[in-house]
Amino acid sequence: MDQIAIIAIFVALYSAFAGGFERTPVNGALVFAAFGLALGPFGTGILTGGLEVPTLRLIAELSLALVLFVEASKVDLATLRRAFAIPQRLILLALPVIILLGMLFGFFLLSDISLIGLAILATILAPTDAALGKAVVTNKAVPGEIREGLNFESGLNDGVCVPVFLAFLTIANGQNAGDGFGSILFKLLIQEIGIGAVVGIVVTVLVGMAVKISDRNGWIHGSWIQVPVAAAAIACFAAAQALHGSGFIAAFVGGLCFGILTGKDTDHLVHASEGTGDTFALLTWVLFGSALIGPSLPWITWEVVVYALISLTVVRMVPVFLALRGLPLTFGQKNFIGWFGPRGLATVVFAMMVLQSGLPDAKQIVAVATCVVVFSIIGHGMSALPIIRWMFGSAPETGEDKH
Repeated sequence: MDQIAIIAIFVALYSAFAGGFERTPVNGALVFAAFGLALGPFGTGILTGGLEVPTLRLIAELSLALVLFVEASKVDLATLRRAFAIPQRLILLALPVIILLGMLFGFFLLSDISLIGLAILATILAPTDAALGKAVVTNKAVPGEIREGLNFESGLNDGVCVPVFLAFLTIANGQNAGDGFGSILFKLLIQEIGIGAVVGIVVTVLVGMAVKISDRNGWIHGSWIQVPVAAAAIACFAAAQALHGSGFIAAFVGGLCFGILTGKDTDHLVHASEGTGDTFALLTWVLFGSALIGPSLPWITWEVVVYALISLTVVRMVPVFLALRGLPLTFGQKNFIGWFGPRGLATVVFAMMVLQSGLPDAKQIVAVATCVVVFSIIGHGMSALPIIRWMFGSAPETGEDKH
């Protein structure tokens, strides 16, 4: 209980000064990850209990599901239709190349990891993070087409990476030995994405229609406003996972449906629940700092550091730049989209699954992924506001919390 008290006090203190932090390059993920590291087993040792891998994975999954649902519900569909070519190219063209490049650089730099391990590593580092990207996708100074493109990409690419990741993990564990990678991937794509999308639509239509009717009749008010959205996001995720689909696809598709169903009422219905997702995300970063960063330190070598820097720059930015050729974007805007592909909650979730898989090189894979996430928290978090101001100028106040 004393550990819960310490975390709760820290959350309360941070919340009191959050507005000040938002005006600086320091983001919530960095503050809470550092807090977790300082109080974890490799720090003061205060936070040592209740940090088992399944616990951290569950909290990270719920955090990501909530963030995906909320951000998807706020998508400006009119703007997205004009800019749909951006996420379309990022997912269909850039994403496969990002995975291949990640494997290639890993082959030369990470000799302790097997070839299939490198494929797994490259895949878990490919998806971008909607939570860490909020500082960009909620900033009105950034052109709407770029904001919606990045938001839509981050919502879909982790769900798309799930079947690829599971296919590699299946091969690594020697399962379905008679099937080739293409056959396994096809089955998983249909299963994960198909079931996830259907579940997201069905659950959200039921909840969304009920919320819409209730809201118009004034039956839902006060503290109850924050419950339906959070519950719908978790329901989408849990139901899809139970049916062997992608909970992340379900949460994102569900959020899109919720935004369509509630229309102009979306903001006031979603805003009350957004803090729940942010709180879960901050708790995830505390546990990430305590349970992953510390144990990964012995595995961090100069090769790992170099790979992490390349993963965040060359591996992401070159494929993105090439994939966006021909679109009405400036050189700077293409590089802006390439740079702001932060790695966070999705990578943490996949890393937890690797740890639970029993792979011989699981600890090495997780250590590299952890290093990349830490560099992303620092690099993307601290560069977001300065780069936006430099490229696009100041934005009007939006009241969004930038975690």
